[in-house]
Amino acid sequence: MRIQLSQEALQDIERSIDFYEQIKPGLGSYIRDCLTSDIGSLLLYGGIHAMENGWFYTFANRFPYVIWYGIENDVAIVYAVIDARNEPSKSEGLLRNRRDPK
Repeated sequence: MRIQLSQEALQDIERSIDFYEQIKPGLGSYIRDCLTSDIGSLLLYGGIHAMENGWFYTFANRFPYVIWYGIENDVAIVYAVIDARNEPSKSEGLLRNRRDPK
């Protein structure tokens, strides 16, 4: 299996890095490393997570983020990395605009 990140997921991660870097210098690099590790685990565990509305999702280990992804042709495609503290309706709206789950 391979991993691919959508442009939107990359932007989600960049926003998270910027947010935490403003809280404390260096924290942005830490969240980048943590989210990269969490996303990398999809190489082994992609496809075993719970599904909702046709999307697989897993929680990041150290920060309150949910990684939403799909599997297509043996590729785990990450479509969103969303702050779990968002209103569920906001997250649903973001996901709806990213892709139509199969």
